[in-house]
Amino acid sequence: MAENAAKRLKTADSGVKIGTHNGHFHADEALAVYMLRLLPTYTGSSLVRTRDPAVLETCHTVVDVGGEYDASRHRYDHHQRTFGTTFPGRPTKLSSAGLVFLHFGRAIVAQHLKKPEDSDEVGLLWNKLYESFIEALDAHDNGISAYDPKKVEAAGLEKGFSDAGFTLGAMVGRLNPNWNDPTPSDPAEAQAAEDAKFGTASTRIGEEFSRDLEYYAQAWLPARAIVQEAYQKRLQFDPEGRIMVLEGQAVPWKDHLYTLEEQEGTDKKVLYVLYPEKPVPGAKWRIQAVPVSEGSFQSRKALPEPWRGARDEQLDEVSGIPGGVFVHASGFIGGNKTFDGAKAMAAKAVAF
Repeated sequence: MAENAAKRLKTADSGVKIGTHNGHFHADEALAVYMLRLLPTYTGSSLVRTRDPAVLETCHTVVDVGGEYDASRHRYDHHQRTFGTTFPGRPTKLSSAGLVFLHFGRAIVAQHLKKPEDSDEVGLLWNKLYESFIEALDAHDNGISAYDPKKVEAAGLEKGFSDAGFTLGAMVGRLNPNWNDPTPSDPAEAQAAEDAKFGTASTRIGEEFSRDLEYYAQAWLPARAIVQEAYQKRLQFDPEGRIMVLEGQAVPWKDHLYTLEEQEGTDKKVLYVLYPEKPVPGAKWRIQAVPVSEGSFQSRKALPEPWRGARDEQLDEVSGIPGGVFVHASGFIGGNKTFDGAKAMAAKAVAF
């Protein structure tokens, strides 16, 4: 089983050697090496970058090269024609990063949370980290588009600007040597220079992974219970459950709200979320429109158009609600000096 891979390695000798390919490097093997080195078995492990089968055979673990996927031998390549492994419940073919996360991700999360690998919290974060971070990298390495190219073409959609450089994959790519960079004449020195750049890339993308892990463990996961309680109390503020109030303080709520709605299977969606700007008495309150989906700039129901762009007394006048602070020009968020004022704004907005 995938989650047992790290346990099997606990009896391995220390000072293991990881192998991957030399030449142009990519985000997947850079992250794969970083993730392995988070675990005790691989702490201080050496790395060899080569395509020589005889050298790779001497490695304890090999990623992204060798034409073999066999977890029992610690071989994690995905370039075989017959390869089609995906993460549980997800459609995207794995890269070497996805393979390492499939087999070692639970151990990495459990180590961070200091909880057993089979705990609910570890399973939740294992799945969340894959969907939020690893899957896009798998797709990028395997040439899989986020949108069906045929449907995009049929709809006549065109990009408004290039976003090719605005990805972690592009960031890793820029760390490769340029074609006209000076190269040491000695092959060993040349390989060492290339390996140093790979090390920089592995650390750089790994830092982003670790930041995500830290966020989901320390902020996102604790927010789950708070959002769940607010969701259960939403009918107190609107008979149709369209207003949700985070009474104590603002927490990351979007992911949890979408999950709760999906689990309940309700057609009565939350339209606005209210929360204090700071967890102190007398704090101002925010009203935020729920996006149609995570990451979307489109709201399920933006705040009323006459309010948009108004501030202070002008907002009081157009809304008929005292204590107005602002409403963003797009209507996705606004503010009031008091909870009662923010609640009144939400009540008017749902009926607008």
